[in-house]
Amino acid sequence: MDHAGGIGNPYSMGIANFVSSFDLLNVPDNVKHRAKLLFLDSIGCGLYGARLEWTRKLIAAITKVDQTKSCSLLAGLEKMGPLHAALVNGTQIQGFELDDVHRKGVLHVGAVTLPPLFALAELNPEITGNDFLRAAIVGYEIGPRVGLCMGQEHIGQGWHSGATVGVFSAVAGASNLLKLTAEETLHAIGIAGTQSSGLMAAQFGAMVKRMHAGKSAHSGLLAALLAKEGFTGIVDVFEAPYGGFCSTFSRSKDRFDLEQLVAGLGEEYQLMNIALKFYSCVGSNHTTLDAIKDIQKRRPFSMGDFREIRVFGSRVTVDHVGWDYRPEGLTSAQLNLPFCVATLLLEGDVFVDQFTSDCVGDPARIELSRKIKVIHDPNITKRGSGYRHMVRVEVEFENGDLESETREYPRGSEYDFASDEEIISKFRTLAKSSISDTSVKNIVDMVMNIEALGSADLLLAEMSG
Repeated sequence: MDHAGGIGNPYSMGIANFVSSFDLLNVPDNVKHRAKLLFLDSIGCGLYGARLEWTRKLIAAITKVDQTKSCSLLAGLEKMGPLHAALVNGTQIQGFELDDVHRKGVLHVGAVTLPPLFALAELNPEITGNDFLRAAIVGYEIGPRVGLCMGQEHIGQGWHSGATVGVFSAVAGASNLLKLTAEETLHAIGIAGTQSSGLMAAQFGAMVKRMHAGKSAHSGLLAALLAKEGFTGIVDVFEAPYGGFCSTFSRSKDRFDLEQLVAGLGEEYQLMNIALKFYSCVGSNHTTLDAIKDIQKRRPFSMGDFREIRVFGSRVTVDHVGWDYRPEGLTSAQLNLPFCVATLLLEGDVFVDQFTSDCVGDPARIELSRKIKVIHDPNITKRGSGYRHMVRVEVEFENGDLESETREYPRGSEYDFASDEEIISKFRTLAKSSISDTSVKNIVDMVMNIEALGSADLLLAEMSG
């Protein structure tokens, strides 16, 4: 395999060295425990995703051209080849806006990291639960760092990070589980990087937005498998001034921060900065929903009591979720902030039961959404990516009274993380519609004690239903 030679690639090589040499010996217990909770949450999201329309359509399209049956789908009777299984499982996990998010890195991490590992574990029964835990932690570390390197501007420019940044979580975890050398891992990262693509316009009603994470999982697994066979990739994928990942996606030579790729790598775990969702909508909406609930606690109100609700947020929040709602599908319903606020006020919650197919054109929700205004606050934008979800919500009542609430972080964030029982309860709620109560219990036990699994394939058997 060709060596990188004199090419300046300290960041690409730094990540490759970390991925290939990482082990669990020095990982703190609290990090491993958090990882297990994140796994469980993603699995629950994927089990719920098995029932969704776009999942069924994706499976139907693939099975018409590929009859390979070697790897399981979450809660699925079908089996597929490893690459297609990763594609479908990633789509299922990210399929209903329920899964985790690294806010600063702007990435749903589990949906891109876990599916390649599921496929590899099923193909190789000698892979233990400990191996799986090690590889997954690696994947959870790398993708968010690439997101931090690119900054909020990446999504602001119209790229969907799940489909661009996500390939690096996928390839990192898969490369570690396959025990690639540092040189092989370097090439795998370069192969993954050149497959990156995904457009934010998919959020306006298109089913394909649900597939972006799955495509990253597919691309990352493919990259690792190719590198293992000696296939070469871009060895300076992050540093290359022309055609490199950072220079191309930022359209610049300096609107990115390469130091973020390796800063604190192996010492400061980005995994601990991943947040969980307790609303079935995009993460940018959660602080507003929490703020409205806080106001309602001290002054209960309903749809007829106020003139207008004003949400002041960052530029990214306004662009991402603040547009005038159009009934174009469940994707746009779950991403649109005014529609989600209207859903909360009318339904009392914003979870899976509130987003059925007939909600998209609900006249009451649409009418009420017109009374919610999303406004850019430059002072919030100036605070940087760590505060991109910060909002100040004002409720102007019919009698002229004004109630205001500011939320920097949502419930479930790294600063307000959920309890073990809250996370397990969410998992049970999502999983029970797809698998038996016995399998639900077994999955919780296996994940929370994953180091004890002699073969990670045992977990896959329970997840397949």
